[in-house]
Amino acid sequence: MKRLSWMTAVVAAGALLATSAPALAAEPPTIVVADGVTQPVFGYADAIRERLFIDSTFDSDGDGLRDIIAFDVIRPRATANGLKVPVVMDASPYYTTVCRGNEGECKADLDGDGLLDKWPLFYDNYFVPRGYAVILLDMAGTGGSTGCPTTNANSDNLSAKQAINWLNGRATARDAAGHTVVADWDNGRSAMVGKSYDGSLALATAVTGVPGLTTVVPISPPSEYYDYVRSNGVVTRGNDYPSYLANVVTNPDRREYCAGVRAGLAANDGDETGDYTAFWNERSYVKKVPNQTASVLFYHGLNDDNVRPDHFSKYWAALAEHDIPRKAWLSQEGHVDPFDVRRDVWVDTLHRWFDFWLHGVPNGIMDEPRIDLERAADVWETYPDWPVPGAQPTEVFFRPGGDLGLVPAAATATEAVQDNPTQSQATMVQNPDTVQPNRLAYLSEPLTAPLHVSGTPRLQVRASADQADTNLGVILVDYGTAERVDHRASGEGIVTLDSQDCWGESSPTDDGCYRQTAKRVRTADLEIVTKGIHDAANRQSLRVAEPLVPGRAYNYDFPLLPEDYVFPAGHRIGVILVGSYPQYSSQADPNRARITFQLRSSRLQLPVVGGTAAAHAAGL
Repeated sequence: MKRLSWMTAVVAAGALLATSAPALAAEPPTIVVADGVTQPVFGYADAIRERLFIDSTFDSDGDGLRDIIAFDVIRPRATANGLKVPVVMDASPYYTTVCRGNEGECKADLDGDGLLDKWPLFYDNYFVPRGYAVILLDMAGTGGSTGCPTTNANSDNLSAKQAINWLNGRATARDAAGHTVVADWDNGRSAMVGKSYDGSLALATAVTGVPGLTTVVPISPPSEYYDYVRSNGVVTRGNDYPSYLANVVTNPDRREYCAGVRAGLAANDGDETGDYTAFWNERSYVKKVPNQTASVLFYHGLNDDNVRPDHFSKYWAALAEHDIPRKAWLSQEGHVDPFDVRRDVWVDTLHRWFDFWLHGVPNGIMDEPRIDLERAADVWETYPDWPVPGAQPTEVFFRPGGDLGLVPAAATATEAVQDNPTQSQATMVQNPDTVQPNRLAYLSEPLTAPLHVSGTPRLQVRASADQADTNLGVILVDYGTAERVDHRASGEGIVTLDSQDCWGESSPTDDGCYRQTAKRVRTADLEIVTKGIHDAANRQSLRVAEPLVPGRAYNYDFPLLPEDYVFPAGHRIGVILVGSYPQYSSQADPNRARITFQLRSSRLQLPVVGGTAAAHAAGL
């Protein structure tokens, strides 16, 4: 009921906005709306720029002083004459190290006056002339902020909340001279946007429920940091990864100073077991979604091998459970910004999203389909929700001799695989009709009709091992020749061109022009659709490992990565079972177990649109 009242207020506010010419000079300046969107009637070159500092509520470096968070503000000059505007904020650890965007833009003060001359990304160029303020905030321990990065611990996660509180009069900010600065120009509504780490900071701020944060636009963000470096009990990135990443984002002149904080991260991350501990619980956002009130426009690449798509699916499910207003784009690329995937449509969508949620423009964006999904290279479809309505768990069974179908094996049968921790992914999936000792391959007959999978598959098997522990890996493969987005090549599905286009206004030191991109495609005989990995010792709990009794059969049930994929008619569905899966995880199991599967009790549960009837009609 509370959200319905807010939605009503947003639409009502939109009716008050000007819809024709700019206000007369004698009147307070106003936002101008035409053709359903805010218009660029304010200057960019003459916009007000500020560098501000705010005391935090935490001490990440343990020096006895609260960290100071630095942030840069750019806003229309008309805000000095009574114009009230909302804020678009990108909080990031990257502005002075890795930098932002496809072209690696960094913050830069070119003349040494303490104010930014170069503002990364296009948000300032595009939105300031349309009646928005933009804030680029340095996460604790990065850029101009004090403290040390803690890789998504509370000090990282609460950095941006300080600025939201300042905008709403609940905190004090000062300029470099120590003078108090107030945000008397703020209209009380803010958005956070950002890709990857920046996106996780947006989610982390949203789940605090901080008043004034109205909407967030997370782009390929980690939402469960355990899932970023682990998968079902298996370490999927190198040891001490949180410490490594903290070092990457720390300014070089502070890396030695922050060494003790990084050592603490390494000592507490639990690489020895891969189990879920309090260390990871602090870095979980999904369980905090009940606190959230901000709406969400989500973007994620279905083939993102950096921040894998289960970060989207788990958070999305929590948003749905708590009826939080939401939309999402799902693309075929890897870890790529939508600005470099579908630029014109993305900018238009983002513009209308911000106009609706921050300026109250009644543009109908919340009446449009909830999901935009890239089915093939530059071919987009819309759906009312995700998983696509009608998707039903459908059991596909493994049968002796490598057969895959809807009917389980007729009699008790077993097949075994010898774990090979050095086996490559290419070896696992190639030549599926050939028997290999280190993988089991199960193939359907060629499909007689397309089969649409939407959601999260699960492997459900009964198996024994001859060692006290092992890994279990599974790959779902489409065997059939087709042109596909080449998301595993350089660029993760895009090629950056020499040509540019421009989005927004410019100043003498900062333009809104960016290199264009094109889709990278390839024709291939197979496509790895999705995959999963599991530590057998974590079969009961991710928090506690329990060694196997060699030779005893156990039931295993674990998810693969979520996917939305259509297997074409004429193609074959393949399921590959292995032990260790080194190209999914960095941690190969040292036990080299022989794993025996009981086929009659083993299956892959696929979320098939149309369920078993559709699978049967497709010839499974």
